[in-house]
Amino acid sequence: MTPSQCKSMADVRAEIDRIDARIVALLAERAGYIVRAAELVPVLGLPARIDDRVEEVVAKVRARAMAEALDPDLAEALWRQLIDWSIAREEAKIGRDRA
Repeated sequence: MTPSQCKSMADVRAEIDRIDARIVALLAERAGYIVRAAELVPVLGLPARIDDRVEEVVAKVRARAMAEALDPDLAEALWRQLIDWSIAREEAKIGRDRA
């Protein structure tokens, strides 16, 4: 259902809930790749944070947001938080594995 097809607030809320469930599933999938990265990073001798990669991801997200008519500043803010969380999770796993 598109937003214009919603006839009531119940319809709108149901669609938002449906989308939120998809977003959470995608974030969980992404987190699985962060776990795998944390396994590979020490073997490859890489740091968890690579500033050039962070900026590359943010630039891609901003471009995608603009293409989707989403505020790129909002997308960037969300992704920077997601990236910081991901790096912290990698560093924590690396630390546990070393201990």
